[in-house]
Amino acid sequence: MLERTSFWTALVLLSLASPIGAQEKTSKPQRADAPTASDAVKKPATADPNYVIGSEDVLDVSVWKEPDFSRTVPVRPDGKISLPLLNDVQAAGLTPPQLAAEITTSLNKFVTSPQVTVIVTQVNSRRVYLLGEVARPGAYTLTPGMTVLQALSNAGGFTPYANSKKIYLLREENGNQQKLSFNYKDVIAGKRPEQNIALKTGDTIVVP
Repeated sequence: MLERTSFWTALVLLSLASPIGAQEKTSKPQRADAPTASDAVKKPATADPNYVIGSEDVLDVSVWKEPDFSRTVPVRPDGKISLPLLNDVQAAGLTPPQLAAEITTSLNKFVTSPQVTVIVTQVNSRRVYLLGEVARPGAYTLTPGMTVLQALSNAGGFTPYANSKKIYLLREENGNQQKLSFNYKDVIAGKRPEQNIALKTGDTIVVP
């Protein structure tokens, strides 16, 4: 009789323990692998392979399977970037593929068959400036083919006090400053289309 009672007691205890054990197994959340820096896709600020890198641009230098050499770096005012072991590397004046080739050549001393990619993540070297009676004065990234009208649009248009007939553009050419007139009302009326010129790096548009 004692053996039978012990058997049923053990069976009850076993049936009670099983759900608890199952709950412990199912209640533990599966830990997701944390994303690494290499998982993040860097979005280029410009997709133009012929873009010429300039000072203050920000570059993502990626060396495949070599995270110690991969990093995001700014181009210094002297046109160079700093990379591990390579120290200073000239970046300004080169296109992203050209810079990648230069880094590849230098890394051959330390890495077997390095595969280097250079992406421009921030374009800061090409800027134009809008001052005066515009809604949002300040510095703007110069995109290819940007005209005076497009720049004014980017700045949100005019304030109520703007004299849109007396706008002028300041441009440095060979060390000399030029002042170019821009009559907004004439241009949009089709009378002075030649005034709606394509902008260059460093141009300043003043709206009095």
